[in-house]
Amino acid sequence: MKILIVQDYLRSGGTERQSVFLGAAFAKAGHEVTLLTFRPRGALAEDAGQQPFAFRSLQPFDCHADWFAPGLLSAVREAAPNIVLCMGRMANCYAGFVQHRLPRSAVIATMRTGKPLPLLFRHSLLRCRHIVANSLVARRVLIDNYGLPPEKITVIRNPLLHYSATIGERNYELRRLHGAESHTVVLLNVAMFRREKNQRELIAICSQLPGYLDWQLWLAGEGPSRASCERYAVDLGLASRIKFLGYQTDPSPLYLAADLAVLTSQSESLSNFLIEAQLHGLPAVAYDIVGVGECFVPGQSGFLVQNQDHDGFCARLTTLLREPALRRRFAAAARQHARTEFVPQHQIQAHLDLFIKVLARTA
Repeated sequence: MKILIVQDYLRSGGTERQSVFLGAAFAKAGHEVTLLTFRPRGALAEDAGQQPFAFRSLQPFDCHADWFAPGLLSAVREAAPNIVLCMGRMANCYAGFVQHRLPRSAVIATMRTGKPLPLLFRHSLLRCRHIVANSLVARRVLIDNYGLPPEKITVIRNPLLHYSATIGERNYELRRLHGAESHTVVLLNVAMFRREKNQRELIAICSQLPGYLDWQLWLAGEGPSRASCERYAVDLGLASRIKFLGYQTDPSPLYLAADLAVLTSQSESLSNFLIEAQLHGLPAVAYDIVGVGECFVPGQSGFLVQNQDHDGFCARLTTLLREPALRRRFAAAARQHARTEFVPQHQIQAHLDLFIKVLARTA
């Protein structure tokens, strides 16, 4: 097959990482793959340039406009794909237009967000050939809220990007580097610093934890809201407990050093961070939005908290901070869940099988 993956910009987010990962996996499976972005460069551009697929951008220089896709139809025609896989909100807004103008290609839209869908996105979902939702809840949202026919939607969960059947040793060196003692419980959040990722609320919740508990919060990522979060941590007197670690090409060492995964994001459909944390045995405490509850087993490998219930989140977090035996029990269940549900080979093959089915129906 000739597969074209369309993404607006290779920022460091989960969808962008998935675009690069899937492109490389499809190419290694023997398919001709092109990754097409609207904007050039981006945090993942160097990585994409080293993968076994063609990589090109539409904007001749970075116009800093995620929506601007000059020459999109010409580029798609030149690639002559059997499958066009649209990743991210802006790419999906163009999916219906591309399907209408190039009916011989099968355009597949994706639902990978917990945010409301723009009008053009909704039109695209109606016009494209098929839709991949990355969680059961996302599929239900498409059916119940947007009136999409169930047979047009396939659920394929995110594959683990850094999967390994064996997990490395605990990273004590990294803990010491950041001043975490052997008894310190390290809370970890890996996400872009954007308003909807809601790190500020996570900081506020941690400020309510009982003073006698020994904890640190590690926040890994970059983005426009980082500076304000750093100031907020200082204002709350938490500068020594909260570590801002910047963008991580591979966050695996952080998972090996941390104890718990925490998420207050308002924009997840299925969290790459949480499924990676589960693989490394980190119990989760997370707000219940869209498909977050499918990233772990509530009550067995983590706690799912009603959205924006600050007190409930703090209480669950306190329980895990105080009970190491519970953390160990949850950790074992977390590893098992991740190895069962998010094995990359299964998710990659599910995409390829779907592509073949869609092409067969439209031949």
